[in-house]
Amino acid sequence: MRADKPILLIQLRPEDAAVNSEYEAMLRYGGLSEDDVVRARVERTGLPRIELEDYASIIVGGSPFDVSTAENAKSAVQKKIESDFMELFERVVAADFPFLGACSGNGLLGKFCGAPISTRYAEPVGGADITLTEEGKRDPLLKGFPSSFRVLLGHKEACDEVPPGAVLLAFSEACPVQMFRLGNNVYATQFHPEGDPDGFIVRINTYKRYGYFPPETAEELAAAVVNEDTPVPKRMLARFVRRYRG
Repeated sequence: MRADKPILLIQLRPEDAAVNSEYEAMLRYGGLSEDDVVRARVERTGLPRIELEDYASIIVGGSPFDVSTAENAKSAVQKKIESDFMELFERVVAADFPFLGACSGNGLLGKFCGAPISTRYAEPVGGADITLTEEGKRDPLLKGFPSSFRVLLGHKEACDEVPPGAVLLAFSEACPVQMFRLGNNVYATQFHPEGDPDGFIVRINTYKRYGYFPPETAEELAAAVVNEDTPVPKRMLARFVRRYRG
């Protein structure tokens, strides 16, 4: 535990409304103040040089970028972000440094591990039920939680299989890799642990023309997400913070 050090929150969303909503939710459900976090918005410039010893842990949020996009269709910014993350993961995984990647963080870590990533297991924006594996039930971030619980998600791509060297912690019928761990301290989730109805409504309105769903269904999705209650993933996020920062 590194109680005297901040958490590095890396954000990738170019859209101010969505990225600020995500930031506020990470603070709220992680039990964090602004002083507890170093916020890095890297969607324009790529990652700065990160010295792991300066931080208690790293949390990475979501983004509209897709790892599985053809290389010739990726923007220069996306290519730089992916390249920078591959270098960061070399050091994070070697050090077994505390890391939690949500959605895009999951895809980036899966790519680093060599997992095939495609649109095969895409899921619509909204609530979904996921199930813990036996390893998941024993994991410090998940121990004592219900064996199945509700999460908020929405993604155009996912890992087709468990990344090499990883331990599968949670799955669902629609998407077989919902959460995995490398070593003891490096985690990734396909779902959004900080997700809540207000934040997802912001994302639905922001990304309704980004290919996640037909834009004409935005109002219907927003109406459905209002009734979603997802306390367990928020508790998991708070556990991650407490485990590595106190």
